[in-house]
Amino acid sequence: MCAAVLDRISRGLSLPGPSYLPVRNLPSGAMVELPGRGSTFVTDSGPADAPVIILQHSVMTTGLLCWYPVIPELTQRYRVVTLDHRWHGRGIRSGAFDLLDCADDVAALADVLGISRFVTAGFSMGGGISQLVWRRHHDRVSGLVLCSTGPYFSTRDPHLRERANKTGRLLKPVYRIVPRPSDATLDKPTAHTALWGMRQFLSTPLSHTGDFGEGLGRFDSREWLAEIDVPTSVVVSVRDKVVEPERQQLLVDGIPGARRFDVDGGHACCVLGAGRFVPGFLDAVDAVVRAGNQYSPRIVGS
Repeated sequence: MCAAVLDRISRGLSLPGPSYLPVRNLPSGAMVELPGRGSTFVTDSGPADAPVIILQHSVMTTGLLCWYPVIPELTQRYRVVTLDHRWHGRGIRSGAFDLLDCADDVAALADVLGISRFVTAGFSMGGGISQLVWRRHHDRVSGLVLCSTGPYFSTRDPHLRERANKTGRLLKPVYRIVPRPSDATLDKPTAHTALWGMRQFLSTPLSHTGDFGEGLGRFDSREWLAEIDVPTSVVVSVRDKVVEPERQQLLVDGIPGARRFDVDGGHACCVLGAGRFVPGFLDAVDAVVRAGNQYSPRIVGS
């Protein structure tokens, strides 16, 4: 996803019609200490008494960059939490990058925020993290929404993993000379989405591309998919060339009772095809919440 997003950002995001949504009505956030783990950037918005949705972002993005088109709509129905995962944005800086740690960070954040149960929704890498949150913290998860993701990532191929490591090595000197945005700059509103998006993107150290590839390559849930026993929606990006639809379908086939929601878009559809992604994603979330809690979402102000 990151290459497509960066390409569009660098060209000014001059996209017509429904393919592109401007940044609007985003919540403010703060650094939150996860005891014994480190600090990460978190947003927490929406009705405090509504069901909780914790959003897991894709690789080389941030909680806000991945989910900014969804958040204004989702917070009309739910309490919505985002965090920056390790080495992404203002996420925890650790010795290694592993999706297992990311999943445990989600549970630790829920503890800090006083959240007992929640739906975890993930895009691409975030879909793997969401599956691991269920696997490692089963009693906390009331449902899953898995978007443009699968039960494994293509970086399992050693050639692709070596390419990611090489990319990281090549980008390391570049990252040292490219000015990184300060916290104040990241939090500063801007009327130009391209500038905002570039700041968010550059807050992740590009030199860690290889580490991200290694972490993604270790993930594989195929042996235990059938054990998942919470309501699950799978949002399939039908034009995806990164996580092909057939691999996304493995989640539908492997998770008992999983429902499929199609979105006519590619792997960056949460941002670059947001006009089509957002309605499908909201339907997927609503289906999981209704099935898990017998809850009919209410619109704030209605």
